[in-house]
Amino acid sequence: QVQLVESGGGLVQAGGSLRLSCAASVSIFSINAMGWYRQAPGKQRELVARITSGGSTNYADSVKGRFTISRDNVKNTVYLQTNSLKPEDTAIYYCQCRRYGKDYWGQGTQVTVSS
Repeated sequence: QVQLVESGGGLVQAGGSLRLSCAASVSIFSINAMGWYRQAPGKQRELVARITSGGSTNYADSVKGRFTISRDNVKNTVYLQTNSLKPEDTAIYYCQCRRYGKDYWGQGTQVTVSS
């Protein structure tokens, strides 16, 4: 069983920044990949960024150059640095991982970007 707890969301003006955190209840050292997803009202959940245990990353085209995902295996935490935020980034952001073939999700953190 893995518990993921997100934090760091909030209300920010366009062009601003937020740092989202995802704290895991287990060591993430052995978790191959962890990701951040988001879901806007009326839209499907989409992958925002993903990082492997080796540090390889991939990003949705819409956030490339603006968002950065990182992981701290000592703190068992994954971060998403979001810069140059746009109103279209408004969504609930979820942390996700897969361990022993089972997917785990956090409860989400709301990011609202005002124009």
